[in-house]
Amino acid sequence: MQNFRRQSATAQRFAERRQREDSAPRLSSEAPGLVSLCLAIEESSDATTVSRPKHLRRIVVERAPALFLVPCGDPRCTDGGHDVTSAIMSALLKRQTTFQGEDKCNGYLGASPCTRVLRYDAIAEYA
Repeated sequence: MQNFRRQSATAQRFAERRQREDSAPRLSSEAPGLVSLCLAIEESSDATTVSRPKHLRRIVVERAPALFLVPCGDPRCTDGGHDVTSAIMSALLKRQTTFQGEDKCNGYLGASPCTRVLRYDAIAEYA
């Protein structure tokens, strides 16, 4: 029964995220002239030396939402994740070609705050 609830909660979070992405304005209209965007993302935890491997996320500018939500990498984390939309959109509106940032997870591991930190490096190209 508990596994079913966990899957239901996960499915509900996915559906909510999908709805936010579908209703968000498109990146191509919010950042005119943006041709390509690539994010190198890494997540680590202050509590342990565990680090999630860095991965590249290539954004398809023509159809991507102007929304940058990254779920927390700890499966035990509830109500967490990283919303780096403001920081990324600010850099894109300034037409920066390279930029980086970080965001602390706002979720919880039981009664304790999640200590995961997301770091990203971005490369953008403009017409």
